[in-house]
Amino acid sequence: MAMGKLEGKVAFITGAARGQGRAHALRLAEEGADIIALDLCAQLPEVEYDLSTPDDLAHTVKLVEELGRRIVAGQADVRDEDAVEAVVAEGVASFGRLDIAIANAGLMPITSERAEAMSAWHVAIDVMLTGVLHTIRASVPPMLEAGNGGSIVLTSSTAALRPFSSPQTMTPGLAGYTAAKMGVVALTKFYAAGLAKQGIRVNCIHPTGVNSPMVANEAFFNWVMQHPEMGDALQNALDVPLVECEDIANAAFWLISDEARYVTGIQLPVDAGFNIKV
Repeated sequence: MAMGKLEGKVAFITGAARGQGRAHALRLAEEGADIIALDLCAQLPEVEYDLSTPDDLAHTVKLVEELGRRIVAGQADVRDEDAVEAVVAEGVASFGRLDIAIANAGLMPITSERAEAMSAWHVAIDVMLTGVLHTIRASVPPMLEAGNGGSIVLTSSTAALRPFSSPQTMTPGLAGYTAAKMGVVALTKFYAAGLAKQGIRVNCIHPTGVNSPMVANEAFFNWVMQHPEMGDALQNALDVPLVECEDIANAAFWLISDEARYVTGIQLPVDAGFNIKV
């Protein structure tokens, strides 16, 4: 059997219980990586749709192990830097190194009256911007200690390239989502520049709508029905309403792989032409 392109490497992934995070874990495990997986596995009041559960995370563990790879999984909140560091430390203690980090954890606090509360702004910023910062800060020290360089991939959004809103949807929740995803671009450039001399590459991906539980749920569907102008704004140029989680995982794998060894500080849209539509 041929060796995978990530044989012997270790990847830390947040939001790994399902959706894009699980797809990342499986794609990298297929290529030989061992996985450190983190997810909250709990509900938040600002989010109308169901978030992940401990059973979801356990299923990710099972699927990775079925691929013949090792995995350390922890329930933790990316808003808690100490908790993130503890999961990384447990994984590094088990596997002896860290080579890859994917800051994927995210949520969409934009539907129903919950989006009107300032707490929706705070949870968006705290999870998808501060949480990304915590992920980077927990990952860089073991990468530097190993001295092998590394690759960090941050999940942004087409909302950072072509923000969508209307007079009826200018809520703290949607504003927080948009601001967080734009902030991820700044973190990408900041850390790519600062870590380049140590051989650690930092890039971000801008997905369009993805067929994951964050989008493929009744709450988001109802929101689009209530705001048809948003449905029009979210259309892609290519004739596909949503891309798949695996499409994002494939893009992240390329950024991580040696084929992209001199690629750092970039924004890679996987957007079915969303950003070029007329």
